[in-house]
Amino acid sequence: MELERKLALLADAAKYDASCASSGAPKRHAAPGRGIGSTTGMGICHSFTPDGRCVSLLKVLLTNFCVYDCLYCVNRRSSDVPRARFAVSEVVDLTLSFYRRNYIEGLFLSSGIIRSADYTMERLVQVARLLREEHEFHGYIHLKTIPEASPELIAAAGRYADRLSVNIELPSRDALTALAPEKTDTSIKRAMGDIRVSVDEAHEGGKKAPRFAPAGQSTQMIVGADSSTDANIIDMADTLYRSYRLRRIYYSAFSPFTHSSPRLPNRAPPLMREHRLYQADWLIRYYGFSTRELTAAIPSGNFDLDLDPKTTWALRHRDQFPVDVNTATRELLLRVPGLGVRAVDRIVASRKQGKLRYADLITLGASLRKAKHFIVAADYVPRGDASGARLRGVLAGAGGQVNQQPDLFQGAACTAV
Repeated sequence: MELERKLALLADAAKYDASCASSGAPKRHAAPGRGIGSTTGMGICHSFTPDGRCVSLLKVLLTNFCVYDCLYCVNRRSSDVPRARFAVSEVVDLTLSFYRRNYIEGLFLSSGIIRSADYTMERLVQVARLLREEHEFHGYIHLKTIPEASPELIAAAGRYADRLSVNIELPSRDALTALAPEKTDTSIKRAMGDIRVSVDEAHEGGKKAPRFAPAGQSTQMIVGADSSTDANIIDMADTLYRSYRLRRIYYSAFSPFTHSSPRLPNRAPPLMREHRLYQADWLIRYYGFSTRELTAAIPSGNFDLDLDPKTTWALRHRDQFPVDVNTATRELLLRVPGLGVRAVDRIVASRKQGKLRYADLITLGASLRKAKHFIVAADYVPRGDASGARLRGVLAGAGGQVNQQPDLFQGAACTAV
C-alpha cells in the first residue's frame, strides 16, 4: 500500500482519540547545533480546536488492525473498515519530514493491538527510541500506552515520551465489561498507577533522576456510548485525578459509525454534553468546586444543555449573590458566572488601588454578559427579578444556540466559565 494511502487511513483512524494535548513538556531545543526539533518557541504550539483537541501534532495510529472487539471502536476486530499498518521506519520518516516542513510540532502515536500488547508496545517504543537516540529529535512525543503491556515496556516508553496516556474508555466497570469484555479496568488502573509512581520518582529525584514522562499522563472517557450520567462521569474523573495525578482527562462524544452494534446509541454525537463536561472539569481543577457541589445542582444526573455548570450552580444558590467585587473573597468571585481566573485575579489586584466601578470591570477583561446579574460594584447593582424562571431564560439566551458544536473560529475551548 502506498505511504500516502496509509497516512490517510491511519490519521483518520486516530481522530477518535482526544487525549493529545501537548502542554507540560519540558523546554528542549537544538540550539547547540545538534539534533532537530524543539518544545519552545516555534516547537510545540498550543493550537486547539474548540472541543479541546490539539491540532499541532502528527496524530496517527501505527495500525488500525486490532485483536480486540470493543463495540464502541470503529477499528474493532469485527469491523469492515479498510486496514493499514505503518512500519516503524515509516512513522519515524514521516515525523521528521513533517517537522522539517513546519507542518507539525510533535508526534502523537497510538495503535490497535496486533499479535499481543507487548508486541505492539515494543513497536511504539521503538519509534520513540529511534527519534530520540538516532535522529536526536527534541520535539514533543506522546505515546498511547497499552495497559496490558509489561511494566518494563511502559517504563521504556516513559524514558522517551513527554507524555503517556492510558485510556479508561468508559466511566464504569459494568460498562467496560458490557462493551469491551476483553479489557478490564484493573489492568488499566494498574498501568496508570505504575506511571504515576515513575513520574513521582522522577520529579522527587530532581535533575539527577532518570527522565520519565515529564508532561505526566492523561486519559480519555467516551461520552454517550453507555447509560452513565454526567454525574457518574465527573465522579470517576475526580477519582482518577486524585488517585493517579493525571494532567488532564479528555471527554470524547461517541460518534456512531457504519455497521455499529445495535447495543450502541444511533444518534448524533452529544457534542454539547461533551462541552459541559469539559466546563465542569475546569471548575473542579481551577475554580475550587467540588464534584459534590456540581452534581448536587443537577438532580437528573446530567448537566443542563442550555446553561453552563457554573451558572446552573449559581441559580441554585441565589442566597450567595450578588457579591460585591470590591470586598468579596477570590474564592467567591470565582463562583460568579462569566468571571474567569484571570479576570478575578485582576479584580483582586486592582481593587487595592480604589473602588472598582462597572466600567473598570470591562477594562479588566471581565465578561459581564452573565456576571452582571450576580455582582455589585461601586456604581452598580443588578436590576429586575434576580431569581426564578425569568433570569434562567435570560442566561440561557445569553449562551447562544443549544446543542450546537462551537465553530472553529468562535474562540478557545477553555474560556471563562
